[in-house]
Amino acid sequence: MEQKIEVMSADKVKIQRPDPKKGNNDYSPRSRIYVRDVKGTLEYFRRIFGFILLFAFAAIPWLQWNGDQAVLLDIANQRFRIFGMTLWPQDLTILAWLAIVAAFALFFVTTLYGRVWCGFMCPQTTWTFIFMWFEKKFEGARNKRIALDKRPWDFDKVWRKTGKHVSWLIVSLLTALTFVGYFTDISDLFVNFFTFGASFWAVFFVLLFTFCTYGNAGWMREIMCTHMCPYARFQSAMFDQDTVTVSYVPARGEPRGPRSKKVDPKEKGLGDCIDCNMCVQVCPTGIDIRNGLQYECINCGACIDACNEVMDKMGYARGLIRFTTERNLQGGRTRKARFKAVGYFVVMIVMTALFIWDVATRQPLAVDVLRDRNQLYNINMDGWIQNVYTLKVLNKSQLSETYTITSEGFARSELSGKTTITIEGGGIATVPLTLSVHPDDVTERVQDVNFVVQNVNDPDVVHVTETSFLYE
Repeated sequence: MEQKIEVMSADKVKIQRPDPKKGNNDYSPRSRIYVRDVKGTLEYFRRIFGFILLFAFAAIPWLQWNGDQAVLLDIANQRFRIFGMTLWPQDLTILAWLAIVAAFALFFVTTLYGRVWCGFMCPQTTWTFIFMWFEKKFEGARNKRIALDKRPWDFDKVWRKTGKHVSWLIVSLLTALTFVGYFTDISDLFVNFFTFGASFWAVFFVLLFTFCTYGNAGWMREIMCTHMCPYARFQSAMFDQDTVTVSYVPARGEPRGPRSKKVDPKEKGLGDCIDCNMCVQVCPTGIDIRNGLQYECINCGACIDACNEVMDKMGYARGLIRFTTERNLQGGRTRKARFKAVGYFVVMIVMTALFIWDVATRQPLAVDVLRDRNQLYNINMDGWIQNVYTLKVLNKSQLSETYTITSEGFARSELSGKTTITIEGGGIATVPLTLSVHPDDVTERVQDVNFVVQNVNDPDVVHVTETSFLYE
């Protein structure tokens, strides 16, 4: 059994406490954490990731496919249009496989590299850093923001605070419009929303997600990561001594203490940590990584960039805070291939294969056959036995298709009704048909019969539905 890393509480974390004289602001992140701006390789890497994901989020609903919105999750009509494929309620297994694959991929990556999803790709992190960028532009760097909040209200403070919140609301509104645009026609949504022609529900959800984005990224920020996100709570179950996390190297840094750049730390009996608290000031969740691994850490690496910058200025080697493992810190060698990681990887591959198989074998055609319940059978003027059916044919593609309908099961039979139909993309056709069978071929009270619906333009697309033919 693998040994797990003990997750430490954040009781000793140094954070900027709110002023009790100003009232109870215990849950106000803006009075509690002032995040310092940081530059470095990891910060640059995170910005690239954030830009790519933000661009994809904003661009995807505007893409067109065969003249229609390429990605449209049309819940009202119970269909998801994803480029050339339309998913109906019957196809929800595909979405289930996709969700399972994504979950096990997250577990696998977390086992190897900790909460890198949280630090580099989570929408909460991306939008929080966007809001922090606007905050810095209007209110200045960390020290200026602290001083601004302590100042009495004046014109300069009012316009800076107003500008910040207006920019947050604009970003939140655009985010909400884009998100709702995944569920309705996005071009109509933008036009109708700003011309006051949108439906009640469209306006409701746009305002709801605007409020949620503004609250999450502007006010709650690290509260979402530390108190509301379930991933932060169960991540420790996936961690072990070989999981790569952001870690402080106490053997090198301790004992910590301030000193001049010209002073040799060995002569004073000090480690490389100068106790500047830069790692705390740049942390978006306000923790001190020197206290050990904590569940609040999102593995963003901001403290690594800050510490490396300080080490460069002091003339020390980088890596006092770095991505490493508990086993490596203890002098051992990190094991990349272990039972937990291999297990997650195998399950992820199996689920991916099932997902690909489900998509590859999916037919863009669905047929339901209903017998006439009012009359089991009748006999026509020629003495043939007749059963009446209603076929519901669903064209699951996004193009207009023509289908032929035939029957199998009897040597002498006739199918009356509209046996050639054209259905628009994503449409359903209701087709009443009468099957007449020669009485000599009806040998039992209940016999099987197949209805075959075949695409005229693509004969490989065929659906065979079995039903019963009755006669007493």
